[in-house]
Amino acid sequence: MPKFRKKPVVIEARQWFGGAPNAGPIIDWILSEGERAARWDDPETESGAGVIQIDTLEGTMLASPGDWIIKGVSGEFYPCKPDIFEQTYEAVDG
Repeated sequence: MPKFRKKPVVIEARQWFGGAPNAGPIIDWILSEGERAARWDDPETESGAGVIQIDTLEGTMLASPGDWIIKGVSGEFYPCKPDIFEQTYEAVDG
């Protein structure tokens, strides 16, 4: 079976820690990049931290507190769980 390695690319990402005040800068970042939609929602959850709803090519995805919001290579945005982010990405200088 053929094997493949993910190409090394540099992405932009920001981690969200929950709550509307912390969601604002992330939502502004997503909206500033064009015709993408993102909004903060406060469903009745035990944590009360709410979620960020991000409209993606695959439909609306929810970012929970602690998730990373990634801007992909084609300018798309999507949430990523912290453990997956840690396994997939490493910080770069600059």
